[in-house]
Amino acid sequence: MLILAADTSGKQGSIALAQCGAGENCAIDIIEVVPLTGGAFSAELVPRIAALLEKHGYNKNDLEAFAVASGPGSFTGLRVGLAAIKALAEALRKPIVAVSLLEAVARSGAARGRVFAGLDAGRGDVYSGDYELGPKTRAHTLMRSERLLSREEFVAEVINPKTGLGENKLEAVVTPDAALAEAVQSAGRSAGIRVELIEYPNSCVIARLGWEHLQRGETVAPEELEANYIRHSDAEIFSKPKP
Repeated sequence: MLILAADTSGKQGSIALAQCGAGENCAIDIIEVVPLTGGAFSAELVPRIAALLEKHGYNKNDLEAFAVASGPGSFTGLRVGLAAIKALAEALRKPIVAVSLLEAVARSGAARGRVFAGLDAGRGDVYSGDYELGPKTRAHTLMRSERLLSREEFVAEVINPKTGLGENKLEAVVTPDAALAEAVQSAGRSAGIRVELIEYPNSCVIARLGWEHLQRGETVAPEELEANYIRHSDAEIFSKPKP
């Protein structure tokens, strides 16, 4: 199965072409990852997809599924990426897998069990994901919550995570943000908080997670594909009537 994955959620983006095998192992082979320049996604995305397919002897009709980073992230970037994937999937009548960038962060670390994922959201805020990750031999992800928190709130929750019914102790915090990792380590040193600093996930990670979701039948139709912004846009915030 040939899968195209796209990530336009951040300052830089990428697309990936992957060949996924059938059978017991269900292996995925990343054929190539192509970077995209931030600020030029709308001009680059579709031509780069066409060039990538042609380079490896394929055309759009060979694509059998799509995986796309659905957010959180840049409002403009996400709209461009999701619109392009939606149009291709609708025209080709192929399934789409929407992958949360916070899940991609959580799964990019080595820790399993309960994991907090953190992404810089600007303005002193953090996109926070609370996940329960199964062992790598049985990849499974349970999302407990995805929220927008202040940096102080995020650090406070890391140090004193809720451990109510059905909630396990925190195993690690995973983030590509060095400043956030340092803040968590500094505040949580006495509590023995484990912090994993990772590279920002790209479309290769989105392709691998997309293939896992696809095998479980976790797909959306083009008309159902929506961005996972978490934070409201400035237009939504400032258009609200004052009380």
